[in-house]
Amino acid sequence: MSESWKTRTKLVHGGTRRSQYNEVSEAMFLTQGFVYETAAQAEARFIELGEDEFIYGRYGNPTVAMFEDRIAALEGTEDAFATASGMAAVNGALMSLVKAGDHVVSAKALFGSCLYILENILMRFGVEVTFVDGTDLDAWRAAVRPDTKAVFFESMSNPTLEVIDLKAVAEIAHSVGATVVVDNVFSTPVFSQAVAQGADVIVYSATKHIDGQGRVLGGVVLGTKDYIRDTLEPYMKHTGGSLSPFNAWVLLKGLETIDLRVRAQAASALTIAQSLQDHDALERMIYPGLETHAQHALIQTQLDGNGGTVIALDIKGGKDAAFAFLDALQIPVISNNLGDAKSIATHPATTTHQRLSDAQKDELGITPGLVRLSIGLEDTDDLVADIRTALAAIS
Repeated sequence: MSESWKTRTKLVHGGTRRSQYNEVSEAMFLTQGFVYETAAQAEARFIELGEDEFIYGRYGNPTVAMFEDRIAALEGTEDAFATASGMAAVNGALMSLVKAGDHVVSAKALFGSCLYILENILMRFGVEVTFVDGTDLDAWRAAVRPDTKAVFFESMSNPTLEVIDLKAVAEIAHSVGATVVVDNVFSTPVFSQAVAQGADVIVYSATKHIDGQGRVLGGVVLGTKDYIRDTLEPYMKHTGGSLSPFNAWVLLKGLETIDLRVRAQAASALTIAQSLQDHDALERMIYPGLETHAQHALIQTQLDGNGGTVIALDIKGGKDAAFAFLDALQIPVISNNLGDAKSIATHPATTTHQRLSDAQKDELGITPGLVRLSIGLEDTDDLVADIRTALAAIS
């Protein structure tokens, strides 16, 4: 692969490994293991793997390796390790880094399962975790310590779409030698500049925009070759969170079109947000691409002005009104995924974030009326009309 290739070319050709048959589409190697010509060759591989050598599906696979190489080329990292799901990626990225007695600082605005890993798993094994308001840089400065091992945050939070100043937080973390781990799902690998802005470890749920068509689970952790192969890989291959070859093949196909899809979805999201921001049925409209968003200026530098593919609507009337709105929608489906070709509507307070206490929901702005809308690839005018009709139905 040429270093001079632009993004869309890398997304179609990056990491390709062709077999002796010179197939056009990437080959799917559905195998749990690999055969050695001699016992000595088997011994040698278990001592040290050469380039393009594999020993067991849990340790690596040619199809999975193609996906890892391609997403690393897109993100601009030295290496990547593909995982069974986005949460396997978050768990592996954090658990491989820390041990009992270490200190982690995390933003408190997190997806419910991410919060579970920090509160219920890391703390259970003796890791001290301090939670802060991710948008408050003074809070980060006050929380980090000389013994802080890592910081963790969603660069754009789920579901209230707060945008954290990645570069500033990275500088704070690096001042004490901490590793910066960023869940970058809402920012997407298309708009990401996380490496240039100081992220050390980047995590994606590939289930979202990377697949983009609601087919498979997957995740990926990206970083330096030393971190991926010496820190993360031993943890992942021995705990079993590796990606299947079939899912890797599907995700490779998703990468071919991700740039086109995400840019179209984000453009549609901006148009929809602009058309609805003064609607009488809404307490508030949250979209980072709007000038009214608290971190709108930040996304001009952090995401090149792209507000992402997700909108949050806080509907007047609370849960009953939100449910009536969801039930009245004709085009968006009610589900709990995002980044799909189909628009998806979610009620976070009763689904993705339902395990949080009422006090936590209040603190994070997850109100009973909040609806998360992941904008798909449908016609923008159709979506605007459908959302307006659903909002009218509740009033």
